[in-house]
Amino acid sequence: MERATKRPEQFTKPANWTNEPPPKPEPVEVEEELSPTRYGDWTLKGVAIDF
Repeated sequence: MERATKRPEQFTKPANWTNEPPPKPEPVEVEEELSPTRYGDWTLKGVAIDF
């Protein structure tokens, strides 16, 4: 079976479609300390502890 390379003639492009490229993502700010909610533990004087 061949792959379709063209849209059907009856196809109409939705109004929200554009030919503009997607916006570039904004840079993410990195925290100095790791978040305990992300890793599930906290650090105390350099030692990881759990509650």
